Amino acid sequence: MTLEPLRVAAVQAASVAGDVEANVSVAARWVREAAGVGARVVVLPELFLTGYDPTTWKNADGCDVTPADPRLLPLRRAAETASAAVLVGASVASGGQRTLSTLCCSPDGGLDLAYSKQHLWHAERSVFTPGRAGGSVEIDGWQLGLGICYDGCFPEHARAAADAGALGYLCPSAYVVGSEHRRDLYYAARALDNGVYVVLAGLTGQCGKLEFSGGTAVYDPQGRRVTDVPQGEGLALADLDPAAIAEARAINPYAEDRPPSLGGRVTTHL
Repeated sequence: MTLEPLRVAAVQAASVAGDVEANVSVAARWVREAAGVGARVVVLPELFLTGYDPTTWKNADGCDVTPADPRLLPLRRAAETASAAVLVGASVASGGQRTLSTLCCSPDGGLDLAYSKQHLWHAERSVFTPGRAGGSVEIDGWQLGLGICYDGCFPEHARAAADAGALGYLCPSAYVVGSEHRRDLYYAARALDNGVYVVLAGLTGQCGKLEFSGGTAVYDPQGRRVTDVPQGEGLALADLDPAAIAEARAINPYAEDRPPSLGGRVTTHL
């Protein structure tokens, strides 16, 4: 199968802590807007449906969702009408545990839990159970690896996705104001490390007691930012091009040049 370019939209938007219905409505609106410019994949920020607010996770009833949650129906309908895959973050309740997860609404209106965050950050650890496996979605022949925020800070996470065949790495995130320098370094590096596109969808504005810095962007396989949302709310739209991946991997053949092992370590005492 010859891959054609894939149009992806990353959403930068604000979320209301604990108000699933309001956040679903906002997400569905952004899906419709992305569909209007031809997006086949729409990525929304980390914990967008729940809101990124530790106080809410610990104390508010009704902020968790399940794949069968009727409150998600407007988002499923929007994905189906748009004929797009929609990835959105939420606190998911399953089997007596809670995970910080990415849900995937498919173009046919189905909804699945696609991935649960494996690297939990600070306050997340007291609430959520870490995911036990990596995750990818495949659409139009494109395999896209999934990460969530802190996952993307670990080079081996994106590498595992690339080694499994991913040509893109989708990373919904929520970075507080003041952490921009780290955020912008991590995801450019993950793109360059692996010769893949990286799509970062960042939360913006106030959510509970925290203020978020956005950072929504798409990085090409050589680590260059090709589109972003500088501030406020908006869409970062990009066409993922298989030719750009092939070019990057020819210039920087890291996967070929990486030895299977670095062996032991010799210490020279001076």
